[in-house]
Amino acid sequence: MAPEIANSWALNWLWGLPLIVLTVLIHASGLGIIDKQVMSTLSSARRLGGTSVASIFAVGGAVLAVTILHALESAIWSGAYRALDAVQDNKSAMLYSLNAMTSYGHENLQLAAPWQMMGALEALNGWILFGLTTAFLFIVMQKARSRI
Repeated sequence: MAPEIANSWALNWLWGLPLIVLTVLIHASGLGIIDKQVMSTLSSARRLGGTSVASIFAVGGAVLAVTILHALESAIWSGAYRALDAVQDNKSAMLYSLNAMTSYGHENLQLAAPWQMMGALEALNGWILFGLTTAFLFIVMQKARSRI
């Protein structure tokens, strides 16, 4: 491997790994906050005797909140891409980031050549975050179901 490519990949990892750790920490914290709100909603509903509708709203609220959480984490990666001048503008950075995070595809958007490994690292990060979200929403559904 040519030295300039090796240096470029090393920089990708030096930027990518802290971003992965940061977004996972934000995600875990956010899920904890969302869980407290879900439990509060379900507990209040149980005291008032209306658990079915409250369960639906609790699940819907949790889904909305985790969607916003994913968008925030994608924006963090987007900011890194702009700071590194890996994309030409904010809109492209956010679109690229959301596409990478969801492993959807890049709609003709690419990072500048030295930073392309970061797109793969963000996709890996997306898998981790969506795995955490899936497990969390499964638990929320169980809690809501047990309250009906």
